[in-house]
Parts: sequence; structure tokens; C-alpha cells
Amino acid sequence: MVQRKVIKIDESLCNGCGNCVIACVEGAIKLIDGKARVVSDMFCDGLGACIGECPTGALTIEERDTEEFDEKAAKEHLKSEKSVVHFPKKKIETESDKRQEHPATPQSSHISKMLGILLPKLGPSSQLSSWPIQMRLASADAPYFRNSSLLIAADCSAFACPTVPDFIKGKVVLIGCPMLNATRPFVDKLTEILQGNDISDITVLHMEVPCCSLVQLVSEAINRSGKQIPLSQYICMIGGDVAKENKAIQTHQEIHLCHDS
Repeated sequence: MVQRKVIKIDESLCNGCGNCVIACVEGAIKLIDGKARVVSDMFCDGLGACIGECPTGALTIEERDTEEFDEKAAKEHLKSEKSVVHFPKKKIETESDKRQEHPATPQSSHISKMLGILLPKLGPSSQLSSWPIQMRLASADAPYFRNSSLLIAADCSAFACPTVPDFIKGKVVLIGCPMLNATRPFVDKLTEILQGNDISDITVLHMEVPCCSLVQLVSEAINRSGKQIPLSQYICMIGGDVAKENKAIQTHQEIHLCHDS
């Protein structure tokens, strides 16, 4: 037995949607009698990639005495399950589902997540050092955040900016889109990451379109964290050119006051 972080599920909040089952690539979570349950602590790595997928907040991370994470046993478990995911007959629609005209099926989502986990291992060309990179999926307790340098990039930058690999090298990457993601959870998650870890510096790579308020969101999270963290900001043009910005950054509150005046 060791003391470590594992997933805790509040069954009173669980609606049986199955999102966490898809997100857990170790197969530690199953739907049993319509509720998500941890099959065995030894299958749970404690990083919490499943937390951001829960629409009701039923999943949290707790630290307690339990079995060590056994990666080999988790793989054997997944093999025995033959990657079959069981879902309830009726899936409760979330706000995220409503925003997407053609949401991905659970099966395609599961496959994409599996491929994503393998991405950093595909070859030397990839500069990624951590996973997941979506802000809503990241766990503030993940060990790779400790004493790290962050790159926070707009979703579109990966396709518009040909020099993205140069920005990624040596940094822990987080991505998001102020237009597609709820901004409050984004700021809350980043604030938690900054407060709980020694972050040496932050680089923001945002798009030139007016709706990309990524710099303002990151600035607000830094202010809320109460820390002095160096911030560099770069703007990616739609044509692919990148420029460094030196202009002053406003917080959300300041922008709101400017609009009201």
C-alpha cells in the first residue's frame, strides 16, 4: 500500500453518461448499474484526464493509502475487456453536445483519445512532453506541471502557424479556444495550475482574430494566482506569420470596465 492520488466518484452526482469511461484509457472506470465506478485503484494513474469529461462534477482526485498504479495490469485488463465500452440506453445531453452540430460518437471519441495518448511516442518529430493538452482535460496535480515552462496556445494555431514545434520544445503545452470553451472554467483551471505548481514562465500563442482573447484569460489567471510569472505573447496571423507582442495586457475586469464607460 502507498499513499497516492486516485479518482474518487460521488455516485450521488453521477448521471451515468459514460464520458469518464471513454476518457479513462487505463480502463479503471466502468458503468455498473448505471453508475460510474472505479474497478480497481491499481488501474488508475491518478492524473485525472477523466475529470474534465464529467458534466456533473462527480469526479475528483483524492490522496489516500491504496494499491500502486500497475501499468502492466491495466494493459492486461484492457486486453481482457477487448476495449468494449458499455453505455446506458439514454445519454443525457450536455451543453457541450448542444454547441456541436455534429458531435463525435462515443466510439470515435474513444479512438481519438487513444491515439492522442500515443502521440508523443510516435517519433522524434513530436515535441510534446505531456498529455492531455486540452485545458479542460488537464489535471492541476499532474507531475509534469512542477517547475515547468508553459505554452498556452489557441486551438487554431496548430494549423495556422508552421513554427508551432519551435514554441512547443521544452514546454508543457495547454490549448483552448475562447470562442468554443466556457471562459470561466478555463481561467479557474489555469489559476489552480498556477497556484499549485512552480511555473517558471508562460508563453501565449494566440490568433490575430479579435475573438481570440487568450492573452486576457491567461493574464486574469496569473492575477488571481497571486504570483509574478513572466508572460510572453505572440500573435499568429492567418497567413502563418508570427509576431511578438509587447503591448500591455488588461484583465477581464479592466476590459469590462472599459466597455461600460
